[in-house]
Amino acid sequence: MEGAMLIAFDSTQQALRAEMLLEYADIEIDLFPTPKEITAGCALSIQFPPEALNDVQDIIVHEQVEIRGIFKLNEDQLYVGIDE
Repeated sequence: MEGAMLIAFDSTQQALRAEMLLEYADIEIDLFPTPKEITAGCALSIQFPPEALNDVQDIIVHEQVEIRGIFKLNEDQLYVGIDE
C-alpha cells in the first residue's frame, strides 16, 4: 500500500473491532504485525491509505475505538506518530 498509514492498538479486541468497523465503511485496510519501532500493547496493527485518514479518524472517534496512535512512514521508512 503506497504511502500507507497505520493504527496501533493496546488490545487485540480493539484491533479486531476497528477492523470490522473500517471494513464495513469500505475502507481498504490490511491487518498485520505491529512494527518493532512502535510500542503498543497489541501485536496487531491496521494499515490504510493516507487518503482515508479523515474517515478513519471519524470512525475511531464516533465509535470510541481505543487506539495507541496513528502513524505514518517518515523519510527513513520508520513509522512516526502523525502528531510528531
